[in-house]
Amino acid sequence: MDDILIVGSIGLDTIETSYGKRNDLLGGSATYASISAGRFCPVNLVGVIGDDFPSEGKLIFKNYCNNIDDLKVKKGRTFRWGGRYHKNNDDRDTLFTELGVFENFKPQLSSVNKNIKWVFLANIHPMLQLDVLRQCSSNPKIIMDTMNLWINTTYDELISVINCADILLINESELIELTGDQDLEKGARKIIDMGPENIVVKCGSKGSISYSNDSVISVNVVPNCKVVDPTGAGDTFGAGLISGLVEGLDIFNSMVRGTVMASFCIEDFGIEAMLNLKEDEYLKRIKLITTT
Repeated sequence: MDDILIVGSIGLDTIETSYGKRNDLLGGSATYASISAGRFCPVNLVGVIGDDFPSEGKLIFKNYCNNIDDLKVKKGRTFRWGGRYHKNNDDRDTLFTELGVFENFKPQLSSVNKNIKWVFLANIHPMLQLDVLRQCSSNPKIIMDTMNLWINTTYDELISVINCADILLINESELIELTGDQDLEKGARKIIDMGPENIVVKCGSKGSISYSNDSVISVNVVPNCKVVDPTGAGDTFGAGLISGLVEGLDIFNSMVRGTVMASFCIEDFGIEAMLNLKEDEYLKRIKLITTT
């Protein structure tokens, strides 16, 4: 089975929700993505951590990743983020951001990772995403994620990454902001004209929709999930999706996998629910979505 190269942020999160507060949780886009995809496929992780990063976090990466040669440890503090969610769990306030060693992060790919066949560009600065792509020499399949911040601050660089991507993951508000079109399908068609084969729109409690030149495919959410902490749900979804594609699943079943993994992610703080996930629970939710 092919490996997946995952590039993104790795950090320690302080999170407040209606269920309480947790400090120094293992977080970051690459963390959630690696644990989600690493359950199914070999993952090669690219990122940076400080010399204060907890040993249990390193052990988790060793357990879920096939290759961490490009996970660099630098002198200094690990990236930290703090957020407080509103009662609706959709809105949140950022309480603090401490970039630490992530401020000077410059991905340097090993020879193995330069020849990877699948790349998941988790949510990081588009210039870093472009830097990774310039180092790839094997014309890999590229799945990328983004956020409103990059649309507003680094639009040209973001478009350059989108031009290279095979699949773009984006939420409803980001798609509208990026294209200026309130109609999701029309907006998705505009992005497809830029290069990607698929646009997968994350629609929160309404599920997700994949747009391509050939089809429009919708996947519902897993019903009746308790939302304890929504942090990382999008990264978890995207990485679950790409792991399905690597295994040869079609886009619908890959989206189903991503949806199910995200449904577990949100049921506890940080990555705890995914670390404790049992196979029978996973399969039960797969069946629930695909038979309703």
